Amino acid sequence: MRYHIGQLDKELLVDLYEGMLKPRMIEEKMLILLRQGKISKWFSGMGQEAISVGVAKSLKSEEYILPMHRNLGVFTTRNIPLSRLFAQWQGKASGFTQGRDRSFHFGSQEHKIVGMISHLGPQLGVADGIALADLLRRKKRVTAVFTGEGATSEGDFHEALNVASVWNLPVLFCIENNGYGLSTPTNEQYNCKNLADRAKGYGMESRVIDGNNILEVYTKVSELCQALRKRPRPVLLEFKTFRMRGHEEASGTKYVPEKLMKKWAKKDPISNFETFLLDKKLLTEEKIKALRQRISQEIEENLKKAFDEPEVSPNTNKEIQGVYKTYNPEHIAPKPKKKRIRLVDAISEGLEQSMYRHNELIIMGQDIAEYGGVFKITEDFTSKFGKSRVRNTPICESAIVSAAMGLSINGMKAIVEMQFADFVSSGFNPIVNYLAKVHYRWGEKADVVIRMPCGGGVGAGPFHSQTNEAWFTKTPGLKVVYPAFPQDAKGLLAASINDPNPVMFFEHKALYRSVYGEVSEEYFTIPLGEASLLREGNDISIVSFGAGVHWAMEILDLHSEIKADLIDLRSLQPLDSETIFNSVRKTGKLIILVEDTLFGSVASDISAMVMENCFEHLDAPVRRVGSLETPVPFAKKLEENFLPKKRFERVLLDLVKY
Repeated sequence: MRYHIGQLDKELLVDLYEGMLKPRMIEEKMLILLRQGKISKWFSGMGQEAISVGVAKSLKSEEYILPMHRNLGVFTTRNIPLSRLFAQWQGKASGFTQGRDRSFHFGSQEHKIVGMISHLGPQLGVADGIALADLLRRKKRVTAVFTGEGATSEGDFHEALNVASVWNLPVLFCIENNGYGLSTPTNEQYNCKNLADRAKGYGMESRVIDGNNILEVYTKVSELCQALRKRPRPVLLEFKTFRMRGHEEASGTKYVPEKLMKKWAKKDPISNFETFLLDKKLLTEEKIKALRQRISQEIEENLKKAFDEPEVSPNTNKEIQGVYKTYNPEHIAPKPKKKRIRLVDAISEGLEQSMYRHNELIIMGQDIAEYGGVFKITEDFTSKFGKSRVRNTPICESAIVSAAMGLSINGMKAIVEMQFADFVSSGFNPIVNYLAKVHYRWGEKADVVIRMPCGGGVGAGPFHSQTNEAWFTKTPGLKVVYPAFPQDAKGLLAASINDPNPVMFFEHKALYRSVYGEVSEEYFTIPLGEASLLREGNDISIVSFGAGVHWAMEILDLHSEIKADLIDLRSLQPLDSETIFNSVRKTGKLIILVEDTLFGSVASDISAMVMENCFEHLDAPVRRVGSLETPVPFAKKLEENFLPKKRFERVLLDLVKY
């Protein structure tokens, strides 16, 4: 292996050697502990240390780096305390996830490290968001993100590269091409010579680097970092290396030809560099021995701290409270001055006032800039806030949701507009597995609002008509808001934007331009989790939200003899269950109306909750009314038959008579 020292001094060369030796020695110790049953799992990076250390040493301490599970050298180079690392791997409370997650699935703002999730792909988009925040603030910084050659087949990889290229984001996309995705060799994963060649399709620069040569990694990445700080742009780096251990230790390496293992063993980044330093008289056997003793002592001392720490003790309240970031919302009451506007105008006004209130609030979505979005909610926003804050995106929902997470990590607020709520399925993974879980896992906020134009009644068919709130109310960590009136929409949207937790904000398309209301002109908020009692009566309790509230009012207007409590939930998560329970205890009857199909809907959960908490107060069975168990049809009469409005009237009358 050829090493070119160039202008690198002796101190740096030895530092690079020590930087690789430390993670190698930790790994060797971990493999012993694994065999002894003292840790549960291990993903080895042996043979790949030059990449982790070389890249981490090239970045400044204030620049974010997003590693994977074979990048122990990133964590040690960033001086993560070993006692906390070891506690993390043992599931102890002093670990970064307090026993809630394992391995390297954590981040540390102090060390500017953002760890991976097992789904791999989203972290590439997160890097885009982090870099975007730096770019908007004119900070001359680089973000580095790691992935393996296997994950380059995921859609998130291609989406993230495309976004970074279109927006000229200073991101180093680092592919560790180590020969195998678990047991699948590279020739069964992709059909090109170099993965770096894919950069051409995105208008990006790329480099192929010997991932086992620490000096090549360090010098080339350092040069690129200096260039990207001066002229921001993404670069795709393919590090050629090899995985000397199994995907994880239990999988072994029997699927790897012995000849190939021997070939790469000769390219070991540490032993080769050590020989080079000895030959150049830059290091001696005595110094190596002393260095190994010092590292070994550090490992043993910190292992003892981790082992001496007791097993994590579960605290149910603490676990539940850890799902969301706690904060004290500033409630701003609405002022008396109002004007009569549509729901769509109230949402637009709420967005605009929030953009003025939060200087680092970014809106992203398809066609939202000059075009103003398909529903014209952000029309003229670019003239007021500029295209840097009101950003058209490529059609890549997953990468944009991930980028919103990156903006949040780097201290900004983000709003993502789904063109239609149906399309959120293309961004489902980062919502339910990243945004929803990030605070519970390592205490990081997800300051993101995802706007969801939803609902039927407009003849849009199966792919533009779903009301899919139940996809998200099931997921701990997400908040779900669903207003039915203009005043509520404006105040709840402002509160959602202020909330540092991820909020799915549903906006019914059929209500956009059909529902008017008196709306306070100035900025105000309505707290999340508080239902609205629209009408009062003793005959029956009606619970609904969104379009269902308006259907219920229409039916009640046709039957003035029915005196009902009509509850508009407004927030589905958190849910104002006490308002529901108090009403049921008064009336003794409950009907729940949703536009969603019934099985697995919010109505099912509310019904179960009432049965568990108010059974002795019920004078009749709880009834649920929802849409047919079919996709949403296109033809008008079919859609009318699908929607539950007419069925609601029949069930309501039957229940009142019960």
